[in-house]
Amino acid sequence: MNSAICLAPSCSLAPSYQDRSSRYLADACSPLVEAVRYGQVKFAALARGHYPGHRLDPGVLPGVSSLGHWDAHREQTWGLPWHRNEGIEISYLEGGRLDFSVDADEFTVQPGDIAVTRPWQIHRVGKPNIGPSRLHWLILDVGVRHHDDSWVWPSWLLLSPHELDQIRCELLRRRRLVLRVSADIRHCFQQISHAVERHDAVKDISRLAIRINDLLLCLLELFRAEPAHSDQLWTGSRQSVHLFLSQLAVDRRSLARPWSVESMAARCGLKVTQFVRYVKELTNLPPLHYLNQCRLECASRLLADQPNMRVTDIAMACGFSSSQYFATLFRQRFGATPTQFSTSHTRSSGSPEGSAVITAGPKVVPMSAAAAQEP
Repeated sequence: MNSAICLAPSCSLAPSYQDRSSRYLADACSPLVEAVRYGQVKFAALARGHYPGHRLDPGVLPGVSSLGHWDAHREQTWGLPWHRNEGIEISYLEGGRLDFSVDADEFTVQPGDIAVTRPWQIHRVGKPNIGPSRLHWLILDVGVRHHDDSWVWPSWLLLSPHELDQIRCELLRRRRLVLRVSADIRHCFQQISHAVERHDAVKDISRLAIRINDLLLCLLELFRAEPAHSDQLWTGSRQSVHLFLSQLAVDRRSLARPWSVESMAARCGLKVTQFVRYVKELTNLPPLHYLNQCRLECASRLLADQPNMRVTDIAMACGFSSSQYFATLFRQRFGATPTQFSTSHTRSSGSPEGSAVITAGPKVVPMSAAAAQEP
């Protein structure tokens, strides 16, 4: 293994994911890299591909994309904005607290919690910045590059195919994946951390392999010990709608498409009546009303972040076909014209200028909460 830490691997090495309508690149942790460069945070990681860290040789723990931790002792000026990773990401917070968002849900992760994301699930760490914290993580690539790909687990994992499939099913069906950990999971991450800091995965390969296997087994036992409540689970159809709505809330490219109720329903593989019912349950809004709310939130962010951008261009970028219609809806929503809104708001510290990802969107609420709001 190369003993020199690499903070700037080539972004051309980043894997990509193709769903039915869009292509995404895996995140490269650029804000973290800059913080390490300027001494704002301590960092240790073993990594391959486009991730920062000491390089893992091709034959050492294939499938491990990144394994490491950061240690921040003061308030930071950075966070990890909306992004995706190609693998399962298991993050353990040893100290401090972190604001964590996934899809349309927001959490405050406490010491002793883990947060798990599925391959290519959009998420954010910080709001927008992180505070004092010590965070450990594992990103394990399971070969998903297309929306209908099967998961392929690394061959060195010792769990049975049935156990690995149980983990996959739990990750896909659970809506809430922020969990209080057992002492065994805490011990796994602490032992992994010691091995990572030695920067010698070749000598520690067996130890690391055992700890990662143990970690996955402990995660499965945690799932078995804490069955998800009904409001923390998604049926297949409802989950499809939830993920679709969550993407609309944060992805400008999705918002720019000329959606109709029929095309949205088709995107989720549902009949129109089913789709409308699920959207109403999740948002308490009709589909096109929710879509317009997402577009308006996106436009408000652009108006605040990019005051030199023309109102017409903002309207088109957010999916409105008419600038006049956009201005009418905007005034109804915010009580000001787009131009008035732009001049009265200072630049936001949210998404970077020009990013396809935004940090604002209408809340996708659980079915029970939506039902309680109905007249």
